[in-house]
Amino acid sequence: MIRDRLAIMVAVAVPLIGFAILGWTFSHAVVRGLHIEVVDSDRTPTSTEYVQAIGSAPGVTVESRSGDLTEALHSIRSGRAIAAVYIPSEFERDLLSLKRPQIVTFYNRQFYSPGNSASSAISAAVNAETARLVSKLKVRGAAFARGQLVAEQYVLSNPALNYAQFLLRAILPTVLHVAAAIAGGYAVGSEFATRDPGEWLRTAGGSPLAAIVGKLLPLLGLFTVIMVGTAVIVDGLYQVPFRGNAILMAGSAIQLLIAYLSLGALLQLLVRNLGVGLSLTGIICSPAFGFSGVGFPLLGMNWFARGWGDCLPLRWYIQILIDQAIRGLPPYNSVTPFAVLGGLATLYFGLAWLRLRSLKNLSRPVAPPPRQPAVPLRYGIGASMFRELKSVMNNKSALGMFLIAPVIYGVLYPQPYLGQVLKRIPIAVVDQDRTELSRDIVEALNADEALSVDVRASTLAEAQKALDERKVFGIIGVPPDTEKEILKGNSARLPTYVDAAYFMMYTRMQLGVSEAMQATNTAIAASGARLEGSLAHAAVTRASPVEAVAEPLYNPTGGYASYVVPAAFMLILQQTEFMAIAAIGGGIFQIGGIAARRERSRPRAIIGQALAHLILSLPAFALFLIVLPHVYGFSTLGSPLHLLVMVIPFVLATSFLAQLVGSWFKRGESAIILFVATSLPLFFMVGISWPADSIPSVLRSFSRLFPSTSAIDGLVRINQMGATITDVAIDWRFLWLLVCVYGILAIGNGLIRNTVTHHDA
Repeated sequence: MIRDRLAIMVAVAVPLIGFAILGWTFSHAVVRGLHIEVVDSDRTPTSTEYVQAIGSAPGVTVESRSGDLTEALHSIRSGRAIAAVYIPSEFERDLLSLKRPQIVTFYNRQFYSPGNSASSAISAAVNAETARLVSKLKVRGAAFARGQLVAEQYVLSNPALNYAQFLLRAILPTVLHVAAAIAGGYAVGSEFATRDPGEWLRTAGGSPLAAIVGKLLPLLGLFTVIMVGTAVIVDGLYQVPFRGNAILMAGSAIQLLIAYLSLGALLQLLVRNLGVGLSLTGIICSPAFGFSGVGFPLLGMNWFARGWGDCLPLRWYIQILIDQAIRGLPPYNSVTPFAVLGGLATLYFGLAWLRLRSLKNLSRPVAPPPRQPAVPLRYGIGASMFRELKSVMNNKSALGMFLIAPVIYGVLYPQPYLGQVLKRIPIAVVDQDRTELSRDIVEALNADEALSVDVRASTLAEAQKALDERKVFGIIGVPPDTEKEILKGNSARLPTYVDAAYFMMYTRMQLGVSEAMQATNTAIAASGARLEGSLAHAAVTRASPVEAVAEPLYNPTGGYASYVVPAAFMLILQQTEFMAIAAIGGGIFQIGGIAARRERSRPRAIIGQALAHLILSLPAFALFLIVLPHVYGFSTLGSPLHLLVMVIPFVLATSFLAQLVGSWFKRGESAIILFVATSLPLFFMVGISWPADSIPSVLRSFSRLFPSTSAIDGLVRINQMGATITDVAIDWRFLWLLVCVYGILAIGNGLIRNTVTHHDA
């Protein structure tokens, strides 16, 4: 292994670099600086006070003040702002006349996390300013006879709502599980690709068990050291505390590594083709993060996603990690997932051993294919294009990456998210008041689509036990004398304990509780009058004279799949194209050597090959941009012509970059390893899952060197938000710039290779 530079890259460089990039991406732990626009059509002292309150809200920055709403909405569609706040004309007059005017926030929910964060920050600022003004306004009519309910929130597990704490803990094992599977697969698969598997078995004394243990044990030790080291960095540098049992976590980490080292080895032993085995490893491991329940919780997944996730060791390790490191539960609460994780590690290792045992008589060395002498080729662009198409058809790995992998990913990747909206989150209610009002509160909570009152506990300790056992994820308390305080005209505080270990579940529960409290307060204010009547409206107006309205744009239902899958599809296409081109180059080099590579490096050949890659990629783009969005029910507002105009520079830039990078590798699997390992960091650097404004500027600029960053932003805005090519002109021009830069570099690199004696990497 020490003599194999590629093995060292897989085992050491890939996980460390990946974790460093992701750690840097989340260095701003709390979302700040989201750009918003304000349309103040009233321009009175009162509206100005609201604008100032919004501008001082944490998390948002007033980028500009638009002249009209149309201009502000265009800023959202083109990406200059994530939200726009509209204050209507005559706002102050309507406020003083008790007409309850609205302040409307239009926010981009296609960009899920930044959009929701901006909306929450704006609503909180508007409500706080309204509460401040209530005490100053002198209104006519009788005062309230009854008080209001106030949800007093206590955040459990991650009380600072630190997004980095939420993700960094989960991302470390996600990066390592991919690296471990690739390393285990490469260690075993290289014996069949470039060495003598018979000699490997003879060195192990003819024992398949000793052979596979000898391959995987050093990697297990190395990855264990890396995992411990990066965990220390998370605790120290990022100040993410560890609250659970360290011994249990150490045992779980070792089982996770054994499972994925064995899985990678098993896939290689099944196919006995290094490139194909590594591609299969990427297909299985790359989407595993979605099936682990970190982004979209397990309780919202369909039966297939849960079943597939249960077969993945990462899903069980993440559950142990969250329960121990973040929630700080007693070890006995993690016994079941620990046992399942151990069972999967044993199963995959056992299957790899049995497969190797069945092949133990294979002792003849696998000779490399003979290198054919280079023959004169036609160098025209058209001839090069057709020759590349033929090369793909003759290369199983490349053909699979261009045509089969998109179909597999298109079916497999969206499965965890197809539930779209998280519903019926189980909660516990501790009703210590036991009055008609407390029963109304419980009914309101249970009626909200986000919540389900599954446990009605008599004590807080009983509810806490249900929370520890994952029977519920939140607790609502109704203290004694709640109804009495309301009848006295006082506010009654309801303690609300919400588990923030899963960020999406926390925000959804918070919204559900808020909606239930609002519905109950409206009924209280009505004092028996009809809820839609004028008396109820007057009572609500006196309590809250300004209504804060949030209007989501693009993905109005808030579907998680509608947000994450379209962006992920574009990254998948880039990575599969990378791997396919690398497989072609590696296969041709193994057959024809340096001479064949030089033929592929001629300027006209490079351009012709890029055109071939464009033709081969179009079916996958049609699948991901047109067919699957309709199948899954995603919005498709974009023009096919505008999509094609955006796709062309994306594919060409990707092709030229892949040809440039791939020319420095002797084997196609080298580039496959590199591109599989970069998938997760690239996704978070795009600015979809983690706001672009919160990514360090240097890292954001670096991410734009990859075509996927501009392509994802532009294609999502066109297809899901109805933008035109003019709206995404910056992304489109930057893609053409990458086409020119990478095309020139690829051609220049080829010219140098054809004129100067050099050594391949």
